[in-house]
Amino acid sequence: MSTGATKQDPTVLSARLQRAAETAAGANIDALLISPGSDLGYLVGVDGESFERLSCLVLPAAGSAASPVLVVPKLEELGYAEVPAQQLGVEIATWVDGQDPHGMVADLLRRGGAEPTRVGVADAMPALHTLPLRAALPDAEQVLAGSVLRELRMRKDAAEIRALREAGAAIDRVHARMGEFLRVGRTEAEVGADISEAIVREGHSAAEFVIVGSGPNGASPHHALSDRVIREGDVVVVDIGGPLPGGYNSDCTRTYSLGEPRDSDVRETYEVLRSAQRAAVETVRPGATAAQVDAAARQPITEAGFGEYFVHRTGHGIGLDVHEEPYIMGGNDIVLEPGMAFSIEPGIYQQGHWGARIEDIVVVTEQGVESLNNQPHELVVLPT
Repeated sequence: MSTGATKQDPTVLSARLQRAAETAAGANIDALLISPGSDLGYLVGVDGESFERLSCLVLPAAGSAASPVLVVPKLEELGYAEVPAQQLGVEIATWVDGQDPHGMVADLLRRGGAEPTRVGVADAMPALHTLPLRAALPDAEQVLAGSVLRELRMRKDAAEIRALREAGAAIDRVHARMGEFLRVGRTEAEVGADISEAIVREGHSAAEFVIVGSGPNGASPHHALSDRVIREGDVVVVDIGGPLPGGYNSDCTRTYSLGEPRDSDVRETYEVLRSAQRAAVETVRPGATAAQVDAAARQPITEAGFGEYFVHRTGHGIGLDVHEEPYIMGGNDIVLEPGMAFSIEPGIYQQGHWGARIEDIVVVTEQGVESLNNQPHELVVLPT
């Protein structure tokens, strides 16, 4: 078993646990049941991993007589050794094969003196555990814990923003080296292998994703890699990112051309995309809505006649997960606040021909916006 530590100060984690308990109480949720994943890492500093054996943080709502307990299998106890349990006021309760951990969770909740009627389960908790917990707590409605935790996680504190800033600089260094990797005659897979190695060398703990979409493959936003050989004149979309050792992620896209673009419409169309990305970033400020930012990105693209080729939302939140709240898209009227961090990544994708995307991670500041990626936004023409 391996776990990932987010290396947070215990005082920060303690404040998060308290806010989560208070927010749960305000939402009429008796307790949060958090399985391994980024939510667990956010609250106690260790992500853990989900297996057939239950691991679960039992976090009673504020006002309960019960206290927080981290339930873990005995054989995985050492994997949670980095949890500062005593400083957080969290009890570690272990169980062994043959015991009923789901019933243990139910009993821990009943220590508060009342039968819980509403519990928040982690959004990504496996059904393997969600259903037995439902059976162990038959009178408790299950709701998603994300309804509580997203309100906390999407507003980054100063330490989280520093971590995201470091991640942005690290992935910028990889994009700055793209001329080493992107060359005519190489396959996307070969280029991707070199980029993955560079991502780790430049400070990440892993390459979470590497997209190298050359020529017509660039018109598929989530293409990833293939054995297609890169040719002179190809436009290539490179979307890369991953976590730093502290757990916070990078995500940045730039578009390259191997020599002069083969298609005559590339440069003019790309300038439309560049103006759209710039307009969206300039719209970001406290008080603006996610939908307004999305609309700012779409307007130049639609006016130029490419609206049908922009096929995804303008952005997504980022932090301990690559994709998290807030989502920058039409219909999302959430009001932007300082500390929110997300991508701005409009794209134009012409099926069968070529595609392009420009992506930066930005943070809402008190005055407006800060971009965490600072590589050039122009179409980068690499020598062949």
